[in-house]
Amino acid sequence: MNIKEDLITKIYNRSAVVAVVGLGYVGLPLAVEKAKAGYKTIGFDIQQKKVEMVNSGVNYIGDILEVELSDLVSRGLLRATSDFSTIKDVDCVAICVPTPLDQHYQPDISHVINSTKEISRYLHEGMLVVLESTTYPGTTEDVVKPILEETGLKCGTDFFLAFSPERIDPGNKEFKTKNTPKVVGGITRHCTEVAASLYRNILDGEVYEVSAPKVAEMGKILENTYRNINIALANEMAILCDKMGINVWEVIDAAKTKPYGFIAFYPGPGIGGHCIPIDPFYLTWKAREYDYHTKLIETAGEINIYMPAFVVERSGRILNHAGIPLKGSKILILGVAYKQDIDDYRESPALKIIEIFEKSGAIIQYNDPYIPEFKYKGKEYNGVELTETNLKEADLVLITTMHSCYDYNFIHMNATRLFDTKNVTKNLADRSKVELL
Repeated sequence: MNIKEDLITKIYNRSAVVAVVGLGYVGLPLAVEKAKAGYKTIGFDIQQKKVEMVNSGVNYIGDILEVELSDLVSRGLLRATSDFSTIKDVDCVAICVPTPLDQHYQPDISHVINSTKEISRYLHEGMLVVLESTTYPGTTEDVVKPILEETGLKCGTDFFLAFSPERIDPGNKEFKTKNTPKVVGGITRHCTEVAASLYRNILDGEVYEVSAPKVAEMGKILENTYRNINIALANEMAILCDKMGINVWEVIDAAKTKPYGFIAFYPGPGIGGHCIPIDPFYLTWKAREYDYHTKLIETAGEINIYMPAFVVERSGRILNHAGIPLKGSKILILGVAYKQDIDDYRESPALKIIEIFEKSGAIIQYNDPYIPEFKYKGKEYNGVELTETNLKEADLVLITTMHSCYDYNFIHMNATRLFDTKNVTKNLADRSKVELL
């Protein structure tokens, strides 16, 4: 039996030991699904606190049931460690580490590089390595593969390498890691076959094979760039409608009655999370290598980045009409999470809104039932209770996240002025105090 067939056999009979590097919003759910599928699973993370929590069966990711995590740990199917030498005992490993932007909006793939170097120290014949972190086209072939081949082992012959982008949507009630379709692109045909066989034995969603890692890498960026551009269009419409005195939400409702050729996207205070605000910039950066400037994508990014400032400008106008200067005004912000019903505030536009307000001299309080406290740019923030008193004492209540647990009737009843950037008050009978984005 050759190396490929031997590994596929171990995958199908579930004797393969699998691993995940990075136990965050992507890695931990994937590790849980691997363990639930019957594989002995090891999670690696440099943060000792995460390692200890996993080994104690304590969950810190919203989309995972703690009872499932605890059960998998107690049964010996899942454990975590910060000791990378354990990779020597692993047959398949997925890299699920952050790929942020630096302060100049340039890709930072240092976590991918460092993780690959750690894996290369213990790389052995017959191992599968899959990169899941979102990155620019060419990373798997031009960055990861050379590092692994420095060991003297040859990709596609001695070990297998593929890219399979994560498709995590925190808070999504319908699509989770288990049932979301998976795209897989290997360095060689054998690499694709091995990686696809693993995912088909773990997931319920379709496993779609593509010809190369760069196709899968570009596909992931296209998914999020598509959303980024369409959200930017909705945001630009909101800015224009504001100048023209037109309700942008009514405009979108009218447009979406067309049964073809239109998909509704909605404006908001900005975009957040670890994908939509970041992935398009990976593509624009890579495009410059080919002497091409992605004008549409860059413009969309500029529009979306501007939205927090636009929200503060609108807030200032609302207060000015009431004879209240922005400096010294009391602003109560409802929602710090970047989307509804989750505790994730990575790249949340609310953070930038708070920063701009504070630079303008406004006094900021916030409430978020999912995020009682947070730290941003070295400053610690603590939420306040959503009480009648706090609502009435605020010069302006600003809704930035449409958490479904909020009682919007109660909020509207007690707020003196309410600026709704998400149109979540649309079903209230009385919207007399509401300003819409």
